[in-house]
Order: sequence, then structure tokens, then C-alpha cells
Amino acid sequence: MMRCWRVKDSWAAIIPARMLWLRHACSKLFVVGLSYDTNEITLRDGFAEHGEVVEVKVICDRSTTCKSKGYGFVQFSSEKEATIALQKMDGEFLDGRCIRVHYAKKG
Repeated sequence: MMRCWRVKDSWAAIIPARMLWLRHACSKLFVVGLSYDTNEITLRDGFAEHGEVVEVKVICDRSTTCKSKGYGFVQFSSEKEATIALQKMDGEFLDGRCIRVHYAKKG
């Protein structure tokens, strides 16, 4: 739960409210806590029940084993589908590991 703190006679709630608006304007999710054996097919299958998955990317360590580094991205066709997937999948188990899901940041 987000708290608002009073700072020098102004409310700091304006910044969190703006961040909330910006955060929801995204159809791409950042997934952490993936198993080192997780591949893009497994990640897609795990999220596909929550909407139309447009793109999946598991970040791999290509210099040594080509195994997952433990994080990846899932992009949905709409912001609404991404929001539903975030709410349903955050804290769930995928490929034997508890995953955390966040909105991806632009950059």
C-alpha cells in the first residue's frame, strides 16, 4: 500500500499518483526469478492464459551456457491484458520458481 507523507506543507501524493498513471501505460512486463532452465516457450505458455502475448524474451547468458539469467520480458497486445497478467502472475510459481512481475520501464 502506498502512503502519502506530508513534506513542507505539500502532499507527496501527487508524485505517486503520477507514477501510478505512468506505470499502467505499459503493455510490457518485466519478469524476475525465472529458473535458469526457463525458455521463451515456457514463459509464453505461463502468461498466455491471461491475454494475447505479442512478444516474449528470456535474457540469456550467451558467453558461457546460453541459459537464462533469471529474468525476461512479456509483451501483451493491450495494457489491460498486461495489468491482468501482472495481478495474476506476480508471486506465482513458473517452472518451479516463484516469480515477481513488474511493469517494464522504458529505456
